[in-house]
Amino acid sequence: MNQSRIFAAVFAPSTVASIPTPAATPDLGSAEFEIPGIESGAPEQIQWDRAWHTATTFLSLPKEPTPTILDEEGVELLNGKWYKQCNAETIRAIRYLVARDSPGYRLRRYQKQDDLLQWYFEEVGQRHFMTYVRPTVLESIRDGNFAYALSDVLRYLNAAEFIYMHNLERYILPILPNNGKPERDQFLSRLQGLFAYSLPQQKIGEYIGEFLRQHAKGTLGLVGQSFAEKKVAALRENTRQVVSRLQATGLGGPQFQQRFAEVMSEMLLLHIEQTYSGQWSSPSNVIDHLRDWVENHFARFIVEVLASLATGPTPQAKNDTHVSLADVEKWQEMAINRLGGLRTDELFNVIVEWENDSKGAIEDLKRYVTTTTSRTHLTTSFSEVVSRRLLQPGAATTEILQMYISIIRAFTLLDPKGVLLDRVARPIRRYLRDRDDSVTIVVGSLLADPEDESADADILIDLAIEMNMTTTLLEGDEDDDGELDWDDMDWMPDPIDAGPDYKKPKRLDIIGSLISLFDTKDIFVKEFQNVLGERLLKKDYKFDKEIRVLELLKHRFGEPALQACEIMLRDIVDSRRVDTVICHDQNLQTGTFDNSTASSEPKLHARILSHLFWPSLHSENFNLPPQISALQARYATGFETLKQSRKLTWLNALGQATVHLELEDRVVVEDVQTWQAAVIYAFQTDDGNDTETMDVEATPVTKTVPQLSAELEMSESLVVNALTFWVGKLVLREVAPGAYQVLETLSPTDLDSSFSDPSHVGHSTVAAAAAAAATSAPAPAVRSEEEVMMEKMEVFWHFVLGMLTNQGPMPLQRIVMMLKVVVPGGFPFGNEELKEFLEGRVKEGKLEVAGGNYKIKS
Repeated sequence: MNQSRIFAAVFAPSTVASIPTPAATPDLGSAEFEIPGIESGAPEQIQWDRAWHTATTFLSLPKEPTPTILDEEGVELLNGKWYKQCNAETIRAIRYLVARDSPGYRLRRYQKQDDLLQWYFEEVGQRHFMTYVRPTVLESIRDGNFAYALSDVLRYLNAAEFIYMHNLERYILPILPNNGKPERDQFLSRLQGLFAYSLPQQKIGEYIGEFLRQHAKGTLGLVGQSFAEKKVAALRENTRQVVSRLQATGLGGPQFQQRFAEVMSEMLLLHIEQTYSGQWSSPSNVIDHLRDWVENHFARFIVEVLASLATGPTPQAKNDTHVSLADVEKWQEMAINRLGGLRTDELFNVIVEWENDSKGAIEDLKRYVTTTTSRTHLTTSFSEVVSRRLLQPGAATTEILQMYISIIRAFTLLDPKGVLLDRVARPIRRYLRDRDDSVTIVVGSLLADPEDESADADILIDLAIEMNMTTTLLEGDEDDDGELDWDDMDWMPDPIDAGPDYKKPKRLDIIGSLISLFDTKDIFVKEFQNVLGERLLKKDYKFDKEIRVLELLKHRFGEPALQACEIMLRDIVDSRRVDTVICHDQNLQTGTFDNSTASSEPKLHARILSHLFWPSLHSENFNLPPQISALQARYATGFETLKQSRKLTWLNALGQATVHLELEDRVVVEDVQTWQAAVIYAFQTDDGNDTETMDVEATPVTKTVPQLSAELEMSESLVVNALTFWVGKLVLREVAPGAYQVLETLSPTDLDSSFSDPSHVGHSTVAAAAAAAATSAPAPAVRSEEEVMMEKMEVFWHFVLGMLTNQGPMPLQRIVMMLKVVVPGGFPFGNEELKEFLEGRVKEGKLEVAGGNYKIKS
């Protein structure tokens, strides 16, 4: 039956008799709904089939794409082909099929396939759109860029929707109750769903996102240049129009809203990066400015777009697009979080530029680190950056310590309770403990003078300044029990995110943080003793800074740990008094050296040390000038008279001398080491005066390194050091490899070459030597741990040599075991130290290793 009805609807029968009438169809004839061309007594089914054919033929659309010109001229073109003239017969047929009180509607109301609205959507909407309109839209998407493609898509869809809705709204919906409003909304919703899901959603979404992105940048001023108000207004209007068209065609649904949310999130981050990146000055007004921008610009654009979406078929669409004050406040908090993310990424650079007033960034971060999640994110992110950019073998220890000081200051401002600092400082402190020179730099910086321009490059100026600014002694770790102070009315419990070993800091304690870097106080105290000894031997009798630091450390570590340092300081102070007495008793000249009235006899002063309490010192012996040796003998006699049962042992290598050299065209006065003075004294002619003033004759003296080493009984390393120093001072010159001669006069070329490129030939070689010598550092007075260890190892070397000679090859473990047995007092070194020492002997060719056993090389 259905096949016959469909066939009859497409191919109209020539006569009424040719239209079959099912026997089971009841006779529901009605004069009111009588169809022309059918006898009044014809069966109702035949009338329904004829009405169906008439209505569907009229409502069918041409088999071609819909036109896209919808202005007044374009609408005129639609008449005839797309907008057909509807006669009375067609109107009665449509009423017969859809009117709720018609027999035709009652006859087929329970059969969905016979619903005219359903047919119109399936046959017109789906068939015509999928066959003729959709291919055109897809071709536009493939061939155009986002700007033109989106415009073409909207034109095609708007035109198709306009044409599809024309016949429906003009001929069908007015027949239905309430003018067919529910049916219209349902049809429009289904049609828009067809548009949205029949097109490539990913591509359409990209076009929509790019459109929103470009218009949002222009409207919000994020394109790198400011637009005129008229252009901004045009952008706003164009955005509203396009969004309204997207909503009208079904493309303004959840996918559009998701794209819009993503684009606005990008715009928020882009504004923050463009406007506030690198803006770290204090006091900071970034937060207030950002809140104002979100409220007056960001939220306004969102409201305009969402208002354009409020054209949906149901009131629910309007409710979904409402923006409340709570939404704006939520966006402001979101913006502050994004700003916090930016400041977190910039935090390392902020701390690097801490001295250049970057505290404003920390003020911004304080508004961000208000939750446990944000605090954890900040510390984790910053620790990763520190590990990647700072805690690397290529970074100097001074740079790491300087950065650590800035980190302490920055995080103390960010979180006065110290929880965040405790987290980020742990990996830095562990890394600094593994650096051998950390303690040396810290101790040297505590004793350094920040105003000394000639200070070592490995000095932390900030730490020296901090030490000078300290007006009260810092409390020791053992006294840091502030949480147990029952009289503290401002006591607060530890923060909830504090670690189990967290200690609440009482104040900004940079010095205390650096001193407590090391696991035990012995490491720090020992290094402080070495540095203090070096400074006491090379400075005048002004030790206010040293006394101050010593008192600070005594308060932290206790007096017993610093007893040796206190004795060292007392030795130097007492030496001045003892030296004055001895010089007076022995008629030794006192006073300072005066260049204008140079005395004929040198002066001698000594510093008397208690060798049991001083660190290991350099004790190289060499021959001094006869005048100095005679003065030393007289000084020793005076000391033995003053301090009976005590005897002096001279450490010539640690002394200092003021040398006055008179050359033919100049006078040179230098404060030098004693071996440097002894070497230049050796260049004096035999008939010269035995005074500190050395008159060099017309014939320059030439000496070689071996000659000087034998004459002075000095090691060649010290001889070369002294010769290089005097070459740098333009007093000597190297005339042959290893041979040096006094430079009596300086020609203009020599003087100019001292400031020129040392690659020149001739006299410029003197300037080259001078430049090289200027970079050499004086030898320290206190020996390093490696030097002390090597000296002790030389003693044990004879035991090792004897064992290998008598018992043959032996492994390292057995050598160590036997040394612990045979060496009086025990062997103080472990396997690693002995292995390093024996490897040196292997490189020297004295030992060889075979199968893990050491043996004497034959």
